Amino acid sequence: MAEAFARVYGSDVMDPYSAGLAPAAIIAPPTIDILGEKNVSIGGQFPKGLDMMERMPFDIVVNMSGSKIALPDAMLIEWQVVDPIGQTDQVYRAVAERIEDLVMRLIIELRNLRR
Repeated sequence: MAEAFARVYGSDVMDPYSAGLAPAAIIAPPTIDILGEKNVSIGGQFPKGLDMMERMPFDIVVNMSGSKIALPDAMLIEWQVVDPIGQTDQVYRAVAERIEDLVMRLIIELRNLRR
């Protein structure tokens, strides 16, 4: 969800990529549905593990896993977000709202830094 929101709203200040500690085989259908309700496309996205990102340099890493991670040379931001997998559509919507809000706040911060 975060990558999709970031691509739609913040492509002028970021080139987002998402990865997980234990990625699923597919993007959960409720994620696709709820993002679709917001006219946010996940085109080209697929679940990826951190190992796919090892060689990529990042300025900022947002951790929503609740687990400790360390990526050299990157500023680490921790977001507390519930994992909606296996939950109701209501939980998915609440999580999408939370992630959308956090992504928008980060985008605004980055835009302010560019001034």
